[in-house]
Amino acid sequence: MRLQIEQAVIEILAAQALLSPDDIAADSRLEDLGLDSLGKVEAIFALEERFDISIPFNANVPEAPDFDTSSVQSIVAAVESLIAQQAA
Repeated sequence: MRLQIEQAVIEILAAQALLSPDDIAADSRLEDLGLDSLGKVEAIFALEERFDISIPFNANVPEAPDFDTSSVQSIVAAVESLIAQQAA
């Protein structure tokens, strides 16, 4: 399941950053992908839709998120956690 989540996260981020998924590694940091704040918000909406989850993210205070968007790995871990919470 983790690999599927990681692949979906990378595809969504690639679409927002106008990159090929092959250009994004699991250890990539979002700041290195060139995503602006609008791109992050759009990626969060896409993640919510793709995984049918609600992500606690305040676009007005992006530097103090309840959902860690610093890297691909942190997003994958957070999505996994939200999916598990929803299933419980």
